[in-house]
Amino acid sequence: MKYHIAEINIARMKGVDINDPIMKEFVENLDAVNQIAESSEGFVWRLKDDTNNATSLNPYDDEQVIINVSVWQSIESLENFMYKTFHSEFLKRRKEWFVAYGTAHTAMWWVPAGHIPSTDEAEHKVQELRLLGPAPSAFNLRTMFSPTGEQIS
Repeated sequence: MKYHIAEINIARMKGVDINDPIMKEFVENLDAVNQIAESSEGFVWRLKDDTNNATSLNPYDDEQVIINVSVWQSIESLENFMYKTFHSEFLKRRKEWFVAYGTAHTAMWWVPAGHIPSTDEAEHKVQELRLLGPAPSAFNLRTMFSPTGEQIS
């Protein structure tokens, strides 16, 4: 069976909501970053609404929290997007827009190719990582696992 890597990233904004002036530059660049993601080698899918991003989705019933969920063909393709594209500039500057969000705010897990994770599934993976630490079923970029469960970092 072929597997893809799914990821969730949860962030708490400094602004009261996505329309707060402090979030302006972040919001103005969302379309560009999302376009880069979608045109990146290895991209499979990302969570989005009718405005082509996920900022209006509110699974935590908190206007200051936004999420990103995506699926990639491999960890390498996800890392390439994260660290070797325009997206990396926003990672470096994330403290301008976001505050710390708990012990785990990202999680990755393997899904069968063709599976699209729900927000409930993604949220469960973050909770699993918080409670159990990195494991083959939910892990982070520091401690990663292969689809067959072997630790690879």
